[in-house]
Amino acid sequence: MQIKPCAAARASAVLVCLAGPALAQDQAAEIVGGAVGGLIGLILVIIVGAVVGWLASLIVKGGGSGFWGDVLIGIGGSILAGYVLPAVGISLGGTVGSFLAALIGAVLLILIVRLIRKAAN
Repeated sequence: MQIKPCAAARASAVLVCLAGPALAQDQAAEIVGGAVGGLIGLILVIIVGAVVGWLASLIVKGGGSGFWGDVLIGIGGSILAGYVLPAVGISLGGTVGSFLAALIGAVLLILIVRLIRKAAN
């Protein structure tokens, strides 16, 4: 027996009407969960960026860039390391490897910023 498209459309419409509120609650919970997960991810990026930027400023030795400067340098270093190190052929796997790559990127970024500042003066 073959179901006609109109009959299948009516059956799915009835199913959607019956499951509408439950489906809406699932979607709302999914959206809220995604937003909370994104917020937690953003907080973790800021915390890890601050730690990486602070450690990089200790390694390079010199006046720090302040909290938000260190955070931005840490995040920027992570991004820099995420693109540059694999392009060069260096792969550091795992959590510790990713942290070390971010630290290397942040140190490189601090050195680049210092060279630009010296050239501007």
